Amino acid sequence: MEAANVFTFSAICFVVLALLLVYRLIKGPSVVDRAVAADSIDILADMALVLFALASKRSIYLDIALVTAVLGFVGSVMVSRYLEGRL
Repeated sequence: MEAANVFTFSAICFVVLALLLVYRLIKGPSVVDRAVAADSIDILADMALVLFALASKRSIYLDIALVTAVLGFVGSVMVSRYLEGRL
């Protein structure tokens, strides 16, 4: 399988998974389910940025993926602290 086909297949899988997570984000039965869905979408976006960096052979996208991963982690911690009532 060529590298372009692998990246295309991965991109299609990421889009399908993101759409399923958007459904969970909108229809989630609880706030915790919505928070997990939002965090999972952030992880998928980071993985897509890493794959795009590999496909385009540009390292700037790895830096962007790292920053968004750190911001996503901090956001997840803040949401969990808020849901616990400690914020």
